[in-house]
Amino acid sequence: MKRVVLGFVVFVLGLTLAQPRAGSYPYRSAAFTTFIQDSYKESPSQGVQPFYDWLEAAYAKTPVAKLPGYEQLSLVEALAQRKQELAALKDVAARTRLELDTGAWLHKLVKSTILRFSLDRGFEFTYAVTNSERQCLLQSVLIAGMLQDMGIQAGAYMIWKNNKGQVSNLGHVTAIIKLSDGRDVEIDASEPTPFFTHQGIFAPINGKYQFAQPVFNADNTISAYQVVSTGQTVKPAAVTPLSFDYLRSQFYYYRGERAPGGFLAAPKTPEGLAASQRFLEQAVRYAPENPLATYVLGSVLLREGQTQAARSYIQKGYKLYEQYGYIPDGPKAAMALASR
Repeated sequence: MKRVVLGFVVFVLGLTLAQPRAGSYPYRSAAFTTFIQDSYKESPSQGVQPFYDWLEAAYAKTPVAKLPGYEQLSLVEALAQRKQELAALKDVAARTRLELDTGAWLHKLVKSTILRFSLDRGFEFTYAVTNSERQCLLQSVLIAGMLQDMGIQAGAYMIWKNNKGQVSNLGHVTAIIKLSDGRDVEIDASEPTPFFTHQGIFAPINGKYQFAQPVFNADNTISAYQVVSTGQTVKPAAVTPLSFDYLRSQFYYYRGERAPGGFLAAPKTPEGLAASQRFLEQAVRYAPENPLATYVLGSVLLREGQTQAARSYIQKGYKLYEQYGYIPDGPKAAMALASR
């Protein structure tokens, strides 16, 4: 009887631990440094300047990136200054205004210090240093990490529908601020203006990953989300930014997706597909709940002729999308192919 009770407790505890939690990775924290270390491990890094040193030097020599009114401060000092200002505000409306102002500042900071957008390499911190390149995940994690460092509740969401209503298979990432007054706002450094209006997000809602559509106010802030699977409308407080493990998984997903000769390459090579497989397997290990990494790993295995394993991952990915409330065309096609 004791074994049964103990087993039940462990089972319940496991369920509790499995609940998605908002990622915590403040700038220069051990968690944020892990993102950087992964990048320096998985991409050419010999002789590459440390990312923090490079970014802070770029900030120091870029006037437009500076915190207005505190141009003499270093980046770390500017973050500390704004953190102090935010902590001193007790009025919710005033704090919300300063949070929005801070988001706009970081949008400009990232765009003016990491100059170019690159889908092929911009997810690696090494290429931010050597080529001044960024991509949606790196810029979103960087913005969210600096916001968190200043005591602002922030994170990142996956995007499946852009501002024009065009649908993708979780093809983009945006930073998000959970404003003190209960609204959300997207901060997207891929766009010319800071507060953007992507129409479809993917994130945990009430503890379960869901596809949802934001309800925007006239000022581009978000007052609610409509859950795709149920049509239910929830407040922003019900929506949790992606976890650290999910974001780490997503970095590895992009490595697998963009491996030379791999999943998206033309032509594909055995070596490239093997690299894609390795990165995607790591992505799934970090976040088995990541549907994109799971389904694409299956697609790579299918291309390599590993049919049984491929079917398993494609089916798992398909079931995850189904569970989350929306199945994009890619997983549908892969499921049909794997079922032959």
